[in-house]
Amino acid sequence: MTRREQLAEHLGFFEELGVDGVSRDPSWRRRAVVTPRAAESAPVGDAPPSTGGGGEPNPDTLEQIRGDLGECTRCKLHTGRRTLVFGVGNPDADLLFVGEAPGRDEDREGVPFVGRAGQLLTKIIASIGLTRDEVYIANVIKCRPPNNRNPELDEVQSCEPFLFRQLDAVRPKVVMALGAFAIRALLGTDQAISRLRGTVYDYRGAKLVPTFHPAFLLRSPERKRDVWEDMKTVRALLVE
Repeated sequence: MTRREQLAEHLGFFEELGVDGVSRDPSWRRRAVVTPRAAESAPVGDAPPSTGGGGEPNPDTLEQIRGDLGECTRCKLHTGRRTLVFGVGNPDADLLFVGEAPGRDEDREGVPFVGRAGQLLTKIIASIGLTRDEVYIANVIKCRPPNNRNPELDEVQSCEPFLFRQLDAVRPKVVMALGAFAIRALLGTDQAISRLRGTVYDYRGAKLVPTFHPAFLLRSPERKRDVWEDMKTVRALLVE
């Protein structure tokens, strides 16, 4: 691919997100990379207490959490799954995305966000100069619900502790909650996403930014500009 073709493809990311211009500010030519964080991180505000470290300075590793999860049979979803979908990406990421649950493609491949919504998420990540390998991606639910229905309360209660341990293990600077279900699970609220997005929340020692799920954007492309605004917020938080 030529440099011109690479530039055209990159600008296509922005066009798809609804960006109508570029900035000459030198800070926008730098990648969203920050210096290493301090060793300690304490929950802030009204976030639920950490379940991963048990008060110890070093929380469980992702490998330990995956081992504890095992071939999970804690709820009824295990009877219909093909593959348990744990999470993927950089275990020391500064940016962590939380989605809802695996779909058909994810259930087949064992990796979150690999279908059409995942392809759009990859473009959204690229819009702030990062790659999927540089962030961490997980779901509230680790097994695909039948016919992609919404997860039920007992299923959430079975999976949530492992998600919280993942958050404590990665210890990101920023958590981006994708869609109403992830926002509801993380913030414990029934408020509409339209009322919650645009606000940054303190959460388990990180900053939580709610936004629309990429699958919703595929159905409502006019909301991509809102996600772009949220990504600008994320980028600013990462370089603070």
